[in-house]
Amino acid sequence: MLMKVYLLDTGILGKITYPTGKGNKPVVQWFQDMLTRKKEFRIPEICDYELRRKLLHLKYTRAVQLLDDYCSTVGYLPISTEAMRLAAELWAESRSKGKPTAPPEALDGDVILAAQARVLAQAGFQPIVVTENVGHLAWFTDAQEWKNVNPAVA
Repeated sequence: MLMKVYLLDTGILGKITYPTGKGNKPVVQWFQDMLTRKKEFRIPEICDYELRRKLLHLKYTRAVQLLDDYCSTVGYLPISTEAMRLAAELWAESRSKGKPTAPPEALDGDVILAAQARVLAQAGFQPIVVTENVGHLAWFTDAQEWKNVNPAVA
């Protein structure tokens, strides 16, 4: 049986690191329940980047500190060359099929996140991207809305 590893998408990560934000409490509670049940998480480097730049711009220093804390305690998934090359393939493939996931000039964090998940799968894990928007991610990897990941059975 492969070990499940939950990858936090940028939106979910943002709610967790800014727990007092409007509507964020249910996500924070879900995350705490998952941690209490010893579920494995990784914070993908692409999601850290997407969120961190916004938090720094807004000067949300407490949220940046929480992000740092989670990166060191929960687990971090650095971007590898293998993941970036796979992301380029996914980007090109989605456009060839007429299903672009972002504007042509965008870096496209979704394909980088999906590639990170696929590389983790190749290493023998069962990655599940936890998100609020399954959309594009589900084309490339297992992505589930956080509400559908039950801490008791996950």
